[in-house]
Amino acid sequence: MAVVTINGTSIPTPIRGLSETISTNVDDGRNALGEMVGERVGRDIYKLDNMEWRWLTKAQWAQILNLVKNFKFKATIPDAMKSSGFTTKTFYCGDRTCEPYYINSNGDFKYYRSCKMNIIDCGLISEEND
Repeated sequence: MAVVTINGTSIPTPIRGLSETISTNVDDGRNALGEMVGERVGRDIYKLDNMEWRWLTKAQWAQILNLVKNFKFKATIPDAMKSSGFTTKTFYCGDRTCEPYYINSNGDFKYYRSCKMNIIDCGLISEEND
């Protein structure tokens, strides 16, 4: 299985350094004794940060960009808390950056390097137990 799939399409495996973050949202404060009072809000939120590819063809980078062009999309990502090792949630994409590398005689970019992006969980409650 691919490390990450977006809308059911496998994408190339990012280089080492991919960071999985699981955040818990809390509505909190302190009482007069200085004790934390608060409660969990929603469900845990997943983020894949530092997704990077050293070298992609124009077609590979275009495919990845097109898979995330809609604001929200389904992605299956690694999940250390699941016995299957993966979870599927609705995500949105943060900044996407790359360095165009090779230009052919027609002025077309053929390759890109240092392609980077991150994806952030939308936090839909309906996906809490997925």
